[in-house]
Amino acid sequence: MFLMKVNKLAIFGLLVLSLLFSGCINQQQNIQESSKIGVVVSILPQKQFVERIGGDKVNVTVMVPPGASPHTYEPTPSQMKAVGDAKLYAKVGSGVEFETAWMDKILAANNKMLLVDCSKGIQLMEMAEHHHEGEEHEEMQDGEDHDQDEHGGLDPHIWTSVKNAEVMVENIYAGLILSDPANTQYYLENKNAYLKELEGLDKQLEESFSGLESKKFMVFHPAWGYLANDYGLTQVPVEQEGKEPSAQELVHLIDEAREENIKVVFASPQFNKDTANSIASEIWGTVVMINPLAEDYVSNMQMVASEIKTSLT
Repeated sequence: MFLMKVNKLAIFGLLVLSLLFSGCINQQQNIQESSKIGVVVSILPQKQFVERIGGDKVNVTVMVPPGASPHTYEPTPSQMKAVGDAKLYAKVGSGVEFETAWMDKILAANNKMLLVDCSKGIQLMEMAEHHHEGEEHEEMQDGEDHDQDEHGGLDPHIWTSVKNAEVMVENIYAGLILSDPANTQYYLENKNAYLKELEGLDKQLEESFSGLESKKFMVFHPAWGYLANDYGLTQVPVEQEGKEPSAQELVHLIDEAREENIKVVFASPQFNKDTANSIASEIWGTVVMINPLAEDYVSNMQMVASEIKTSLT
């Protein structure tokens, strides 16, 4: 009987110690989390940029979640709460519709938050368009100011260029050292290591696309203009300014695909691929999914480049 009481006391003691130990760990984790800088970004590729620079010093919130489109997404109350607690917001800054629609409200939710424009120093391009004989095209005026809120006709998908990604990383780094100067050296070392990785990625893609005879690839949503521009390629867009092609434009696209021997129509998971499937069936081709908003930037760009190169060879 005595031994049973001792055993029960021992078990009870172990349970108490376990709970205390668990509580200490949770408290320590909470302290560590609270000591991190809250950083909010608009899209998933930026998350990797911030985390590769910030490491264990940052806690990143992404406004446009996986599978959602930055052209139509609306933030949730929990995301707006994260904005209220953040120290820094890194916006894409290139005219992404989510930002043009919501940035004023986001900034109003936290007027002490540092705003970083990731597009600073990047030359914006015009959106790719499909033109045919008889169509009129009004050129954008030289010297268009890309810092305006509305970018009419300009391509917001700046991150699909590795060279642009390097500039975005530099801008994020500048924001982090302003927000947390005590860890400047830590951020600098991380930033330099990631830039070296991006430089290697750029060289890898340049070598991959060199020497190709075919240069045109067809995409449903024209998100890859900056990548195409970097490596001497041309994207042929199906959708334009968020609109499906007309019946006449669809005929022209099918004819162009046949003339250029295009057998792949690239689509994105954020958009309906019915039209892409229709074109692919007319050219005896296939639809291949490539994602401009994947979180793992480096591996995704390698995969996208591989798929595009395969379609051109």
